Amino acid sequence: MAAAAAAAAVGGPQPPQPELPAPGLALDKAATAAHLKAALSRPDNRAGAEELQALLERVLSAERPLTAAADGEEAAVAGGGGGPGAAEEEALEWCKCLLAGGGGYDEFCAAVRAYDPAALCGLVWTANFVAYRCRTCGISPCMSLCAECFHQGDHTGHDFNMFRSQAGGACDCGDSNVMRESGFCKRHQIKSSSNIPCVPKDLLMMSEFVLPRFIFCLIQYLREGYNEPAADVPSEKDLNKVLQLLEPQISFLEDLTKMGGAMRSVLTQVLTNQQNYKDLTSGLGENACAKKSHEKYLIALKSSGLTYPEDKLVYGIQEPSAGTSTLAAQGFAGATGTLGQLDSSDEEDQDGSQGLGKRKRVKLSSSTKDQSIMDVLKHKSFLEELLFWTIKYEFPQKMVTFLLNMLPDQEYKVAFTKTFVQHYAFIMKTLKKSHESDTMSNRIVHISVQLFSNEELARQVTEECQLLDIMVTVLLYMMESCLIKSELQDEENSLHVVVNCGEALLKNNTYWPLVSDFINILSHQSVAKRFLEDHGLLVTWMNFVSFFQGMNLNKRELNEHVEFESQTYYAAFAAELEACAQPMWGLLSHCKVRETQEYTRNVVRYCLEALQDWFDAINFVDEPAPNQVTFHLPLHRYYAMFLSKAVKCQELDLDSVLPDQEMLMKLMIHPLQIQASLAEIHSNMWVRNGLQIKGQAMTYVQSHFCNSMIDPDIYLLQVCASRLDPDYFISSVFERFKVVDLLTMASQHQNTVLDAEHERSMLEGALTFLVILLSLRLHLGMSDDEILRAEMVAQLCMNDRTHSSLLDLIPENPNPKSGIIPGSYSFESVLSAVADFKAPVFEPGGSMQQGMYTPKAEVWDQEFDPVMVILRTVYRRDVQSAMDRYTAFLKQSGKFPGNPWPPYKKRTPLHPSYKGLMRLLHCKTLHIVLFTLLYKILMDHQNLSEHVLCMVLYLIELGLENSAEEESDEEASVCGPERCHDSWFPGSNLVSNMRHFINYVRVRVPETAPEVKRDSLASTSSDSLSSLQNSGTAQVFSLVAERRKKFQEIINRSSSEANQVVRPKTSSKWSAPGSAPQLTTAILEIKESILSLLIKLHHKLSGKQNSYYPPWLDDIEILIQPEIPKYNHGDGITAVERILLKAALQSRMNKRIIEEICRKVTPPVPPKKITAAEKKTLDKEERRQKARERQQKLLAEFASRQKSFMETAMDVDSPENDIPMEITTAEPQVSEAVYDCVICGQSGPSSEDRPTGLVVLLQASSVLGQCRDNIEPKKLPITEEEQIYPWDTCAAVHDVRLSLLQRYFKDSSCLLAVSIGWEGGVYVQTCGHTLHIDCHKSYMESLRNDQVLQGFSVDKGEFTCPLCRQFANSVLPCYPGSNVESNLWQRPSNKSIQDLIKEVEELQGRPGAFPVSISSETNLSKEMESVMKDIKNTTQKKYRDYSKTPGSPDNDFLFMYSVARTNLELELIHRGGNLCSGGASTAGKRSCLNQLFHVLALHMRLYSIDSEYNPWRKLTQLVEEVNSQQGNEEQQPEVPILYHDVTSLLLIQILMMPQPLRKDHFTCIVKVLFTLLYTQALVALSVKCNEEDRSAWKHTGALKKNTCDAEKSHEVLLSFVISELSKGKLYHEEGTQECAMVSPIAWSPESMEKYLQDFCLPFLRITSLLQHHLFGEDLPSCQEEEEFSILSSCLGLLPTFYQTEHPFISASCLDWPVPAFDIISQWCFEINSFTERHAEQGKALLIQEARWKLPHLLQLPENYNTIFQYYHRKTCSVCTKVPKDPAVCLVCGTFVCLKGLCCKQQSYCECVLHSQNCGAGTGIFLLINASVIIIIRGHRFCLWGSVYLDAHGEEDRDLRRGKPLYICKERYKVLEQQWISHTFDHINKRWGPHYNGL
Repeated sequence: MAAAAAAAAVGGPQPPQPELPAPGLALDKAATAAHLKAALSRPDNRAGAEELQALLERVLSAERPLTAAADGEEAAVAGGGGGPGAAEEEALEWCKCLLAGGGGYDEFCAAVRAYDPAALCGLVWTANFVAYRCRTCGISPCMSLCAECFHQGDHTGHDFNMFRSQAGGACDCGDSNVMRESGFCKRHQIKSSSNIPCVPKDLLMMSEFVLPRFIFCLIQYLREGYNEPAADVPSEKDLNKVLQLLEPQISFLEDLTKMGGAMRSVLTQVLTNQQNYKDLTSGLGENACAKKSHEKYLIALKSSGLTYPEDKLVYGIQEPSAGTSTLAAQGFAGATGTLGQLDSSDEEDQDGSQGLGKRKRVKLSSSTKDQSIMDVLKHKSFLEELLFWTIKYEFPQKMVTFLLNMLPDQEYKVAFTKTFVQHYAFIMKTLKKSHESDTMSNRIVHISVQLFSNEELARQVTEECQLLDIMVTVLLYMMESCLIKSELQDEENSLHVVVNCGEALLKNNTYWPLVSDFINILSHQSVAKRFLEDHGLLVTWMNFVSFFQGMNLNKRELNEHVEFESQTYYAAFAAELEACAQPMWGLLSHCKVRETQEYTRNVVRYCLEALQDWFDAINFVDEPAPNQVTFHLPLHRYYAMFLSKAVKCQELDLDSVLPDQEMLMKLMIHPLQIQASLAEIHSNMWVRNGLQIKGQAMTYVQSHFCNSMIDPDIYLLQVCASRLDPDYFISSVFERFKVVDLLTMASQHQNTVLDAEHERSMLEGALTFLVILLSLRLHLGMSDDEILRAEMVAQLCMNDRTHSSLLDLIPENPNPKSGIIPGSYSFESVLSAVADFKAPVFEPGGSMQQGMYTPKAEVWDQEFDPVMVILRTVYRRDVQSAMDRYTAFLKQSGKFPGNPWPPYKKRTPLHPSYKGLMRLLHCKTLHIVLFTLLYKILMDHQNLSEHVLCMVLYLIELGLENSAEEESDEEASVCGPERCHDSWFPGSNLVSNMRHFINYVRVRVPETAPEVKRDSLASTSSDSLSSLQNSGTAQVFSLVAERRKKFQEIINRSSSEANQVVRPKTSSKWSAPGSAPQLTTAILEIKESILSLLIKLHHKLSGKQNSYYPPWLDDIEILIQPEIPKYNHGDGITAVERILLKAALQSRMNKRIIEEICRKVTPPVPPKKITAAEKKTLDKEERRQKARERQQKLLAEFASRQKSFMETAMDVDSPENDIPMEITTAEPQVSEAVYDCVICGQSGPSSEDRPTGLVVLLQASSVLGQCRDNIEPKKLPITEEEQIYPWDTCAAVHDVRLSLLQRYFKDSSCLLAVSIGWEGGVYVQTCGHTLHIDCHKSYMESLRNDQVLQGFSVDKGEFTCPLCRQFANSVLPCYPGSNVESNLWQRPSNKSIQDLIKEVEELQGRPGAFPVSISSETNLSKEMESVMKDIKNTTQKKYRDYSKTPGSPDNDFLFMYSVARTNLELELIHRGGNLCSGGASTAGKRSCLNQLFHVLALHMRLYSIDSEYNPWRKLTQLVEEVNSQQGNEEQQPEVPILYHDVTSLLLIQILMMPQPLRKDHFTCIVKVLFTLLYTQALVALSVKCNEEDRSAWKHTGALKKNTCDAEKSHEVLLSFVISELSKGKLYHEEGTQECAMVSPIAWSPESMEKYLQDFCLPFLRITSLLQHHLFGEDLPSCQEEEEFSILSSCLGLLPTFYQTEHPFISASCLDWPVPAFDIISQWCFEINSFTERHAEQGKALLIQEARWKLPHLLQLPENYNTIFQYYHRKTCSVCTKVPKDPAVCLVCGTFVCLKGLCCKQQSYCECVLHSQNCGAGTGIFLLINASVIIIIRGHRFCLWGSVYLDAHGEEDRDLRRGKPLYICKERYKVLEQQWISHTFDHINKRWGPHYNGL
């Protein structure tokens, strides 16, 4: 760029001033900088300073209109031809030069870094960064460490985890306020400030001058670029443009912060210096530009609803313009915030809700303090204005990072925190308006968590800047904007307002940054104390909480189903938990000791005031409105939790903080309403409100919410119950549950408030609630450890749990500082005390179990607590599950055989303050209810359930356990009629009331009831009635009336008498309001007591007369030691016995009465006559129950059938023990095989016109290609140095060999010399089931029309076997004829080998000698062709076409015999690589090789090989005219026979023969090929050894050449081979390079023999397998060392008499068809003529590596962290970015981007592509960020699971918990096994299509 242009660029529109050197060249810049630095270093530096200012003024001129540059029109002009960015770059260059003062910028950076006192790490990270948190070292719960500091520190044995940062964060290493020093890493342990030299003055001198201008310039840009968004148009686009342009400047600042402490302190000075700011930004100078910028700044302030102190408007007069959405318009005029009016301006708001808005407005503007908090901002320094713009631009990430990078500077930290607090209200307003509130929230918290986690700092800001006032006020204002009128209780006149949960503010959790800051600062004791002492704050806070009281009101739909199910309840529960409960727990954690009593009194006082206001606002008197429920009562819960804390920790007297009785009555109503509504919801009474109401009921008790919701509610009810009149409380309960009318002795009743179908479950609900209320001790005296233990036992009883789910399910104290931290010491110790660990098991079938904890036996025995289980179950089925498990335990341990009832569990003692609670058990009302229910159950009324009886007995037992005093017997005997208050029971003690006989009861019944008829006689005479009256007839008892009266009494009584409870007289005639008129009074004769009812119940339950016999009559001991284990577990009978025993123990009178009752022989209970109508309702329930049971039974039966079928039919995983499929029939004499079709069920042979086929799955496989030749398994690379190279794999070696052959020999001949299919070979497997091919076609048709989403694609021919559901994709036709070849073919013939060789040759030449000529198209041949097509299409083209001439038939020929080879080789691998185990292997039973051979042979014979080229000739005949080949030089020669792969030759020979093959022909072929193989072995051996060995062998062998069996001696043959090959150049080329190949060992005869055997073994194994499949012969089993001899004799190579010979010599198997030496020299001649020209290659081709090891997946490291740390930051080699979802292939170690669009090629994503290249369609990938393995198979994929488990045997998918993970070897073995056996498709069930997007 020319100098002038540059100057123009820098100077903007003005002409450059001439006196300065033109700054075009870096050199000049440096010189200028040096000159200025020198000038400034002089003592009198005024001139230098002015010169510098002028230069900066020019370089950093902000007059270049940035917006214009952004629009691009004037860009060229402004940038002086260099584009808009050029000028900025130039300015940055200048700054760098000036800072460095003439030196190099990099050297300058290094110099500054040297002065860095690095005591803190302070590394700042953004969202998604992987960091660590150690709870052992953390003081603040928010403490976090970067990976580097974590690994450098010592955290062994600590409770740490790795986590993905949600909002961003910073490393706290070195900050002792946040973490313990023991956890610091090596770098930050040293307090290094002492030994760091002082910074030389001149080093940073320039920075102090340049930076203020630079930052001011940045601020001017920000001012320029900001345009107030127009009314509705979001302006993010413009803002982002400005930010993009400023990117380099902000990055420059960020780099400065990274230079260390010295530079940071300069920056701090610059940012906080108020003078600098004033001078530069006041806008008073003559500079027009600065003025304009200042104006823009003022406009921005104003438009944000903020006033600049100088021009303060009187608030309220300010007219908001329609365009801007000021807070004034939002928060005050429209506090109603009806949806959609969030940003509306004043004019639109004049609807009916205006009045409410006004009320709010007045209330809030009253305090001037709020005013200043919300609306005044004055900026005094760069830092403050920078933060202002950061907020205005919605927290750009770069700016946030810059501001946070500065935090290690202490002075800055304080200044910044104060600035942040000053802008807090403004942050809230911006957040509310933001369209990207999520990102913005994260950025805000990213900053605030760094500031407020530090207690010292938080305290300082609280004191100096009123932090608490600001936070509470801002929260209050925020919620103001979305208030609506509460409809609870009194819809018309209610004055209460609640938040509207449908509002975006709540729905999107927009408030969470502010709330989380608040929770964070309340965790500091000093701050919390200030809060608790400040009465004004407490009042405001309670005000805030009351906004949530009664929100999200549900009204029961009575007519039709609600149209739209609102999901606002999520928002409501989240809001109560986060905005109310968590701050509450935070405050509670500081009220732990006696000294803090005052705080509790404060909170309780203001809480009660707020509650009183609330009751007034909703006009609440004493009856809750019907059919309404809200689950949100935060004020009640605050009150309850502070009460609990006061009694538990602060030793406060409970009564001193309780209100009067009237207030208690009001307090209990709403929590009780919730309990009743829960029962209603579970009784399906709210079903018309949709599913969401069930969701609310579940969330209310769910583990994360229960201790902030249901627990405080129950506790509050317990407190009320302990202080209120018990009769009042009990009757209130039954009235709330709407079952009062049910509690009558009459057999019929009318319920005015409840349908009959709901009565039973509501009654169960009421009784269950009473049981919970009376037995729960969570807040009534249990210690923390006892609570933890009870919670844990309850969860474990429902189900076995994993460690992490237990942590999740046990409600921890939500405040992190509470002491019970999950994973803390007490958790683990309690867990080990109550549970046993079950290690993960691996079931075949692939379901991966996790490590589970299961309750110990003694826990079931002594600690199982059904009450706790009921309280904690979210789903009702969990209660049943717990009972089932309990039953199973009792059966197993022999404690109880039948169906047990929930056991009765002893409770921890009550805290003395709550003793009053037990009065509920000793009040007449309850006793009357219990008596009535026992009577009804005995008389079989209304089909009351067992559950009701169970609860009734439980309550009686609770009463006996908690009876107040042992009553003296004398007192009891006095009990005469004169002491009766009424005619039901004499006193209130359950023990004495149990024996009280009730003779007659007057009841009100419908006219139709049977009782009426019975009593009409009695009522004729009035005398009889009155006489009855006096003999103690119990009155009609109306609970409702009782309750009403009590309430009136309590209200009317003056408060002084509040504590004396007066028992009222019973009103004898009082009917329920609204009860139907046709009720009449009847009198029933009862003559029972509770005891007699219990004894009769015993008889009824046991089904025997007089079954109860008091046990103490036999064994007086029982009364002395009452704890008898035999009564602990059992059913209802046991429970009754236990209760009677306890009753007898408690009083001698009871004992006597029980004995008396038992003496009277009880008459049998009369069978009751039931009216038809009653029968109907009765039966309905019964029938339902029975139907349910029947269904269960059916399902169970079905499941067991299915299971047994699956076991027999499908054992994919374990080939050891399955049932043979009916493919083969055992008797050899059967002429034809019979097949069953699994679709039509018919049996029959496979025929030409109706062929049968085997269900098969064809898949391409590269498993074979993964074999390597070394035993050491490859490791997954975990450092840059480790790499995996594929060239030692089997596939690579074969590839090289084929291309080498193709270079020098004729193509068609090369394609017969080797096999392919090592990669992408087609593997065929079957489940063994057969079907008619036409049946299969119609089956496929039906699948095609089936719209159900299957996991497979029918269009690709995929289906599941109709019988065993195994995945398949083709059908292999069965060849007609027998399967076991008939004896004719098996008989050994005595023909000589020469004859056989001729026959073989003739048979091969004869075309199509099939029993069926192929020309006639039959169904069978069509099917065979189509299956061949399927086989070809299974693999990709590149794995089939190896010929140089595309489409040559040789290709197909090669492919077909290679398919056979692939299947044989794979079977060998499945057998472990050898045949030692022998046996007709299971794979054989299920193998389809026989059928496959027929198909292949049929197609191979279409290509007859020219007899000229048939290798058979070369093997069996001597060729005379050797020289003719020499003539035609130009055409390439054929492959020498010694280079041929013998196994391939075998397959070619066999498949070219007409099928079925004769056994002797097969043996003949094998014998001939063995001679070739042996010769190859000798040649390879000769090449391997060195010159001396060769000459020695040549010599010794030559001596023996003329002995009789020279042809069978390896020494002779070897010497002959050596002498033959020495004629060529094969051995000559031995120079230095060849030494590598020579094995240094000396060859002994033994080692030579072993080498030869090893060379030949692979061929023998494959041949034996082939023989086993073709002829059905069993494989013998053997030891490894004798495998060679056994196999060779089994193949008929070894004459029988040889077998005894010891030591065994491989050469004895040879059987030469022609004289050995002739044929060998002929073979060697071919080699020699080739090595004439290519000695190197000739040699390479001769040495074949035959010994491949079994394939393995890569070996993984022990600890997952090593993989994670290396790969999660690794860049992808293709796109050089760090992938979002990195993955690594476990077969070859390649690193790929999962789902990465960056590496997509032709619409295939990288993982899919790699799975095709590496595994021919099968890929196994480890997802680095999730620790999960994903399998890709063709077009489908599935998540396989994880092979890394934590210390508790659990997976950690997506690394959510971040605990250390360790390799699970068993799982990895299972994975590898499935890969090798190709069973992924069968074992893993959850497949889905990946659409090439992985």
